[in-house]
Amino acid sequence: MAKYIVKRLGYLLVVLLLLSFLVFAVYNMLPVDKAADMALQEIAANKNLIYAERYLYWQRRLGLDGGLVLRYFRWLGFAPFYDGSFQGLLQGNLGSSVAYGKPVSAVIKEPLLNTIFLNLFATTAALGITIPLGIFCAAKKGSKRDLAVQVGTIVGYSMPVFITAILFIWFFAVKLGIFPVSGMSSVGKDYVGFRAFLDKLYHFALPLIIMTFCSLGGMTRYVRAAMIDALSLDCIRTARAKGLRERLVVRSHAWRNALIPVIALVIGWLLGIFSGSIMIENIFGINGIGKVYFDALTANDNEIVLAMQMFYILLALLGNLLVDIAYGLADPRIRVYR
Repeated sequence: MAKYIVKRLGYLLVVLLLLSFLVFAVYNMLPVDKAADMALQEIAANKNLIYAERYLYWQRRLGLDGGLVLRYFRWLGFAPFYDGSFQGLLQGNLGSSVAYGKPVSAVIKEPLLNTIFLNLFATTAALGITIPLGIFCAAKKGSKRDLAVQVGTIVGYSMPVFITAILFIWFFAVKLGIFPVSGMSSVGKDYVGFRAFLDKLYHFALPLIIMTFCSLGGMTRYVRAAMIDALSLDCIRTARAKGLRERLVVRSHAWRNALIPVIALVIGWLLGIFSGSIMIENIFGINGIGKVYFDALTANDNEIVLAMQMFYILLALLGNLLVDIAYGLADPRIRVYR
């Protein structure tokens, strides 16, 4: 298994380099010239400056001089800038945001934490509901309760997220007045410490409820289908024939076999916390990574877009590796030893 993981990590590195070069090349094809923008800003403030000199200065400072391959290696941190310094990804430099006027790492830090909190809590809550509910529906397949859950999950799965959000806002925020309509903190309140954390949780409550609700339909049906397939296996019939209690058959034998397809679902959802809930974050005005990513795309802030795109690529590659390892841990029959 260790040799397999090392080999997969080697493949992951090669694929990551290839994809990073393609993404970097695509974004360098966009009609955006940061050096020209900076030079024009300086000339607008001081008419005595010469455009060609300032343009060359900013090209060298931003590492935009040279060919595409050289700029790519500078971006990674393998090649030096004009002044001999290394300022790439390996040195922790994700670039500087044009729209915010500060490093990308500083721009995405707080939104990333907000997105992780939102999605991790919603995913954990959804898994805590859907796994037992899916197992129950599979064990009671065809019953009235199973049919009722299936109808409910189809309705929830079919409704767009923004429609669900509007209905929940109308009911919980407008009619009942339980939760605020939007925002991350109470207006006019300067809470600090634990009180500020509670205020933030209060504003996050309705988005968390909506995200959890929207996840229930698809996840419940997925777990139910996996459990139904597992309950039809010959080994399950044998366990029942031996006189084992149905609860033990379902929890210990069937669930272990159903875990294989569910693993990909669970890991996919857990890794999806970093992709950002763009719709929810924009509806509720939450400073999350999805909103930052969307704003960066509309503002042509390519440094943020490029950094986040690379982050998502790395997560996708690591997710595939984690799924393969988890498969082997869940089922010894498919473990890889070399």
